[in-house]
Amino acid sequence: MVLAGGRVDELSVLTLFRPKAAVPFGGFYRIIDFPLSNLMHSGIEKAGILSQYRSTSIVRHIGIGSSWDMVGHRRGVHVLPPFRGAKASDWYRGTADAVYQNLDFIQEDDPDLVLILSGDHVYKMDYSQVIDFHRANHADLTVAFKEVPLANAGRFGLGKIAGDPDQSGGELLDYQEKPRHPEYNWASLTIYVFRTQVLYEVVEENQRLGQSYEFGRDIIPRMLGRYRVFGYRFHGYWGYTRTIDEYWQTNMDLLAEPSPIDLDRWEVRTNLDNEGVRLRAPSTFGQTAEIVDSFVPNGCHVDGRVERSILFPGVRIGKNAVVRDSILMYDTEVSPEATIDRVITDVQVRIGPGAHVGQGDATVPNRARPDLLNSGITLIGRNTVLPSNIRVGRNCILSPNLPAERFVNAEVPSGETVE
Repeated sequence: MVLAGGRVDELSVLTLFRPKAAVPFGGFYRIIDFPLSNLMHSGIEKAGILSQYRSTSIVRHIGIGSSWDMVGHRRGVHVLPPFRGAKASDWYRGTADAVYQNLDFIQEDDPDLVLILSGDHVYKMDYSQVIDFHRANHADLTVAFKEVPLANAGRFGLGKIAGDPDQSGGELLDYQEKPRHPEYNWASLTIYVFRTQVLYEVVEENQRLGQSYEFGRDIIPRMLGRYRVFGYRFHGYWGYTRTIDEYWQTNMDLLAEPSPIDLDRWEVRTNLDNEGVRLRAPSTFGQTAEIVDSFVPNGCHVDGRVERSILFPGVRIGKNAVVRDSILMYDTEVSPEATIDRVITDVQVRIGPGAHVGQGDATVPNRARPDLLNSGITLIGRNTVLPSNIRVGRNCILSPNLPAERFVNAEVPSGETVE
């Protein structure tokens, strides 16, 4: 069961029209491609995608599941929107409620174990190893954890795991959901292996007693001391993409040398029919093109300079334009003489000739959302058009679907939001 329903406000304009799991990543992919590819390589051939927020993009991307070989008898990927009973429907109230509303989907196959995982993390994991650990310990629940810096640990659900930290895992002695003053630093990856009968018991109990309807906040703490609960230690790369800074850094990790994300070795699958990726022509480069430490997939045309950036198919970079430390999604156009620095554009954005985006004081946070943008990144929503010669500062948010006429001033100062 893949939890892929949330919008996540911290990603701002990138999730106005799609859930976080469907956000484009790494030049070709969607974030949900990573857990789906892990399922495929782990031999798990049937999955339910629990999606509620603007699920059209997920439905379109998943298709019939053929990209991950999940097609056939007793195989498949099924998108499961909220539904309760024969006459009532409602939003999922939390991760546990999402699973509870789809118990009938699980019961169709009467499995002995259920794997529940988040659809919005970037990592490579063989789930069969977690399952083997779960079986070997006769566990009712196994939770996968990753060690994180203690200074940032309060953002996660944290587990205290018995045994040596170098061991694969041990009994889960304590669990705290996003504590203000963390005592330990093993963060939950939102990967759970449940004995099926126990899953039924705890989600049904949660419906009677729960307030948040969340596995981390309600169910796991309540299970300690009552069930056999174990923690599994994961030591590989884990890209967390909840915030703009984390999304940007995880993408930039692809350009590191050596990169901790080995897409070839990981064998990540995606739906190449989505956005017409399969049908796009090879990329072309003019005589003035310069590419430095960047990812340029098929379907692009570059006449300018691209430095430490990730492009998606259909991106066009004009002559004498400079793109630096940026992520440009499908069919974005950067016109001649324009410069963009530390910018994330959604799809089909147009940067006018001579425009300068990502200029100015990076220490000025976004005034409306200082918690969201404070590191110098500027966001541009889909289908927005910037006029010629405009100057846009850092930590700015430009909403989707803005025509060039909306920008009445020649400058958008650092920290401003244009809606």
